[in-house]
Parts: sequence; C-alpha cells; structure tokens
Amino acid sequence: MTDHYKQTLSPEAYKVCRLAATEQPFSGKYNDHWLTGTYHCTCCQQPLFLSSTKFNAGCGWPSFNDVIVGQVKEIPDFSHAMQRVEIQCVHCQSHLGHVFDDGPAPTGKRYCVNSLSLQFVAE
Repeated sequence: MTDHYKQTLSPEAYKVCRLAATEQPFSGKYNDHWLTGTYHCTCCQQPLFLSSTKFNAGCGWPSFNDVIVGQVKEIPDFSHAMQRVEIQCVHCQSHLGHVFDDGPAPTGKRYCVNSLSLQFVAE
C-alpha cells in the first residue's frame, strides 16, 4: 500500500507529521504569525486551532491555549527518556506537537505545535 502522505507532503512535513519529528525552534512560518483565521491540519485540512487562542510563549513554536473541541487528541509520550503528552489530529493521526500545563488563563494549557503540521486559513 502506498503512503499518499509521502507523495503529497514535503520531506520535512512528512517527517514531522507522519514520523513525529520536531522542527527546529524559531524556524517555522507560524511562530511569529498573528493574522486572524484558523489553523488547519496540513495532512487532512481539518480545523484545529483558532487564531484567537494563539499566544507568544517564547518557546520557538506556535503556541495555543486551546483547541477546537473534538479536533485534537492527547496521547502519553515517553520517547526521548521524557514523560510528555503528544497531540495529534483526531482525523488523520498527524503529529502536531505536545501540550504542557504552563499556558495562560483560562485553560493553563500550552499546545506547542510544529508549523509544518499546520496550514493557515485567513478569515
């Protein structure tokens, strides 16, 4: 069976989205991006995050304090000798990044996301 994502994604996006790699901090096109709209999954185009929940965490990756309900799932991640929570697109299981409990109110969450896993759609 052919992996159609290998055909449609750039090699870098494939590594992040399908192999759970991480892009270099401060390198992603959405790290310092503040337009109004919605961030969608680069693999299946489902909406994941609203620009109104994006904030500057200073960590080098786009960060959001909330998700669009029902669009992102959380999975325990014990890779690299760490204990974290991976976030994936609920529709296609694309790796998005990780969620941490050090974000701003009202959620206290920081969804730290790779730009390569997102596509922005302006309002």
